[in-house]
Amino acid sequence: MIDKIVIVTGANSGIGKAATLRFATEGYRVIMASRNMETSKVVQKEITEVSNNTNVDLMELDVSSFDSIRTFCSDVKAKYPRVDILIHNAAYLNHGEKEYKLSPEHIELSFATNTFGPFLMTHLLADHLEKSQDPRILNACTTNIKNFFDPKRNIDFDNLCGEFRNIRRYSAYKMYGDSKMALLILTFKMAEQFKSRGIKVNALQINRVKLSKETINKLSSVWKVLAWTQNLTNPLPSGMADNYFNICTLDEFSNVTGQLINHKREFIQPSTSEKGIAQLKNIFGSGSYPKYASDSQNAEKIWNLSTKLTKH
Repeated sequence: MIDKIVIVTGANSGIGKAATLRFATEGYRVIMASRNMETSKVVQKEITEVSNNTNVDLMELDVSSFDSIRTFCSDVKAKYPRVDILIHNAAYLNHGEKEYKLSPEHIELSFATNTFGPFLMTHLLADHLEKSQDPRILNACTTNIKNFFDPKRNIDFDNLCGEFRNIRRYSAYKMYGDSKMALLILTFKMAEQFKSRGIKVNALQINRVKLSKETINKLSSVWKVLAWTQNLTNPLPSGMADNYFNICTLDEFSNVTGQLINHKREFIQPSTSEKGIAQLKNIFGSGSYPKYASDSQNAEKIWNLSTKLTKH
């Protein structure tokens, strides 16, 4: 057994489940951080049997709830001597959702789960990560951030606590993309903050993978047909889970921090131009991300808001 402790959030399905299985099969101690304990117990048993690894722990965590995060982090610190790898995989995207949903702390649910939850959890576990000889954090990002190549696209910083919920139209896909862009910006900021403590923080841009039946069933009729069609060619979650594993364990990434990495495990660079042919390469390629993510004013806004809302 490898004496390394890995936390995977959203570990009971999709890429999170596949990543948990990969780490467990390789002999790591894995903590499955999951919200739905009933479903997760079945998955935990399956992974334990398939991997022949009994060191697969299941701990309850709702990443959208700050109280749940605080309880989870306290329990981890009491139970384990350190954390070596932290993977923020859990995400909220309710396909077809048309109503503004708020977290227990009255924060828009996408941002609570995808942005502010990982921010708080990272800070609460930083001391425990620092005890590792090679601490690494990986944030799951998305190709949806490419929407920010549109110069008119902005994060609605003034509406993340439902201030205009009765006035502005709600878009689950915009909130998802915005919250993941915010997470990418925080990735760069946290990498700077934690560099002196030896903690590496990177993000992985997730490409399309096969959707589960449960996810597809949430879609409208037209989107269901499209999803089933795409699933014929979309790769299995295990391929992206291999990227989780490699980025968090290989020596070639041991000193890498503050990077967005694509599905080929290449570093993605900020775009140098967002016009003409260069913009087409930005949109259809996998080598650049929007300049929006590198804007210092955007970084200051999301960092200050994260600090304020999480009180950390």
